[in-house]
Formats: sequence, structure tokens, C-alpha cells
Amino acid sequence: MGTTASAYLTGFGRYLPGDPVDNDGIVARLGGDDPVTARIRGMILEQNGIRQRHYALDDDGEPTELNEELAVKALRAALDDRGIRPDDLRMLATATTIGDVLVPGFASMVHGRLGGGPMQLLSASGVCASSLQALDAAVSKVKLGEHPRVAVVGSELASRSLRQRRFDGIRAGMDSHFLRWMLSDGAGAVVVEFQPHPGRPSLRVDWVRHVSLAHEHDVCMRAGMDGIEPEIGRTWQDVRIGDAEASGMFVLRQDVSVLDDLAGAGLREFEQLVDIGLVDVSHLDHVVCHYSTNAFRDLAFDGLRKRIPTLDTDRWFSNLETCGNTGAASIFIALEEAWRTGRFAPGETILLAVPESGRFSFAFAHLTVVAPPDQQGAST
Repeated sequence: MGTTASAYLTGFGRYLPGDPVDNDGIVARLGGDDPVTARIRGMILEQNGIRQRHYALDDDGEPTELNEELAVKALRAALDDRGIRPDDLRMLATATTIGDVLVPGFASMVHGRLGGGPMQLLSASGVCASSLQALDAAVSKVKLGEHPRVAVVGSELASRSLRQRRFDGIRAGMDSHFLRWMLSDGAGAVVVEFQPHPGRPSLRVDWVRHVSLAHEHDVCMRAGMDGIEPEIGRTWQDVRIGDAEASGMFVLRQDVSVLDDLAGAGLREFEQLVDIGLVDVSHLDHVVCHYSTNAFRDLAFDGLRKRIPTLDTDRWFSNLETCGNTGAASIFIALEEAWRTGRFAPGETILLAVPESGRFSFAFAHLTVVAPPDQQGAST
């Protein structure tokens, strides 16, 4: 196969487990009906704007699926959307925060369940931005001409770590409750190819950028350690598992006091993309943005209006309110819905934006909607 300079998103899929759970139904799945927890939960839900989400838990809060199963169902949806099979793939790139097992890697487990032939694997780990890191690797391989067709999936099953049993007997302040009432389960996937879809529009990947600011910021979102910084002898691997659990090391925590800094840093990274000419705000038709709460959206809008007074917020798309915050899966779940509902037209441009609070990193991707090959004289 000859080298090609282009990569296209040609198939889209998502999977949200179970029926939607509204705000009144959360306690039945996760527990936490004491007065203090209820007050914290109500305050967080009011701020984040999420009205419903999905959990891979039954009515009694017991798991119904594995994270790798969520990923495979989203992948199969994307493959079906493109009209191809797992055997047609030559690479699989996955992204998740916490897989089902410590070893092997998440991509190996997903490949084993998905099937197909021999393929290159990549397991991107991190938090929300890991999905675009996986996309970056897949796009690079396609553009280099090494693989004609690649699949990328972001998948999260956070609910197992959010149930009341994880919080019994430990200190659980705002740093842990914040994520408990923010996160939910789901998976989103895309197919990447060296040529556009033959019979319908595709999304050309113009570029993908990821930057870490960990050298400037302390840990914000964490699990597996005692305190806000890892120290020898104070991580989950240094002590008995029972002691680690009793001390709350397995609770997912976030330093909410620095989240305003995350929004500000994200705006500066976006402005840099504008300054160096990667984003032309006068010709930017859509922004698909992942954020964990509507409060961050409002901060972003206020900051962007200072730079772009004519900003039309109707260009922005998020399904946070109806699909919840699914971490690494969120950006692909949102992109799939925007695509499926006919939001994009040939010739339009799209910016994907994902801030990650783990230790402050940001990922962006720029896409252009292209017509099928036989119609590209009208719009490219």
C-alpha cells in the first residue's frame, strides 16, 4: 500500500448500557441515601446539569457487563455503520481510565473479545483525553500508509467504583463525592481509513494535538495513593490490598479547588491554536466539546467571547445532559450523536476539544466534512 497523506473517519458507533437513569434513580444503583450524602449529591447534580446517564449495573447495583464488553459493542456499532467486519481491521487503539484487569492491557482484552485477524494494538491510558491520544496514533499510522483501516474506541465503566461499598468506613469529602455523582458508563468508537467513505460524507482528520501541563500542575484527579502525591510506601502496591481499601486508596478523587485553573489553561491552549493558525475561528462551523459540568461550559463561553466577540454558541455541541460524563468515551459518544443526527454538512469544519483534569492535559482534533468521492467536485 502506498503512502497517503490523509485519514478519514468513516464509521461511528456508541454503546450506552441499560436504560437511562435520571437523577432520582441514582441512589438505587449507587447507594448513598444518608442526609449528608444526599445534600452533597443534590448540590453537585444541580451544578453539573446532567439529567440522565447510563450504568452497567442492575437495579440492585450489581454489574451487568465488563468494560471490554462496552468497548466491543461500540466497536461493532461503528463497524456496522461502515459496513465492514473485524477481519477488515489492521489496528485497534483503545482508551480507558481503568480496565477490568491489571494485566493484560485493555486493547488486548478488547481484541480478544472482538475477534478479527492479526492486528497492531495500542492501549492508551489516562483519563478523558486518552481517546484523542488513541485517535492520534491511529491517524498517524493511516497517514503513514502502514494500515488502510483502523478502529479507535474510548470506553469507561466507572460505576463499579462509585457504589456505596467503596465509601463505607472511609473519609469521603467533596474530593470523592464530586466524581461519584459526575461519572457514568459508556463507549464510543470510530473507524479511520486512508480514503473517504465511497457512498456518503466522511470526516477528514486535518490534525490532532495533545499537550500535557503536568510539569506546571500537581495531581488533580487520582486513585491508588494515600495523599495528593505518590510516595514510596504509600501507594496501593506497597500495602496490603485490604489496608489500601480501608484507607480509601481505591476511591476516585478530584481536587475541585483547582478546576477553575483547568478551564483557564484550556482556553489558553485553544487561543494558541488560533494564534498559530491551526484554527480559523471565522470558518469554524462546529465545536464538539467534552466537559464534566455545565459550569465549565459557561466559563469557557465567557472566556472565548473575550477573544471572539461574535462567537455563536449554537456552534457548540455536547450531550452531557443526556448521556452523562463518560470520561474517555465522551468525545466519541458526542461525535457519534452529532453525526447521526445530521448536524454536519460537506465543507464544514469541526473542532473536537477535550480537557483532562488528571494532571492537566488537553487534546484537540480538527476535522473537515468531505463529500463522497463522486461528489467532491462540489465540496472537499
